[in-house]
Amino acid sequence: MTAHLTARPHRRPHTPDTGACDPAGRRPRHPRAACPGADPAAGQGRRGQDPRSHDPRALAARFAHQLVEVLTGARPSGQLMRHTSLDGYGQLASLVRAGALRRGGVADRPRLGPVHDRSPSPDAVEACVRVDLGRRHHMVAFRLEQRGPAGQWQCTAVEAR
Repeated sequence: MTAHLTARPHRRPHTPDTGACDPAGRRPRHPRAACPGADPAAGQGRRGQDPRSHDPRALAARFAHQLVEVLTGARPSGQLMRHTSLDGYGQLASLVRAGALRRGGVADRPRLGPVHDRSPSPDAVEACVRVDLGRRHHMVAFRLEQRGPAGQWQCTAVEAR
């Protein structure tokens, strides 16, 4: 008599998930609802923060870095598409085509100066940054505005010289 072996998936014994922060031991319906004070329906963005509570200065600095990477060719322009309005993306694409921030050589890495920003209104930030590329210096200016019901920040204008 030969034994026939059949493959059966290994199953762990069922243990109820008590939830890290839920004292009643119920499993939360939403991952952010597991801890007290978290309301997943409140329209919060990534990392549990309200998108309208971002620091405009830090936002302008991050976007300036990404924008310079696109303008120098280190990053594809499509990566900023969701962060720009239609007009802003058109301006960005024309600057990339014109080679507004061309590198002098392979060894030339862009160095960004301090980002200067101002807020003409609570839902808009205008910023500029000096970019050193080898022996050449450029200025990049842009405007970020909060758009849509979620209040997502989008670049609405870009200029480089």
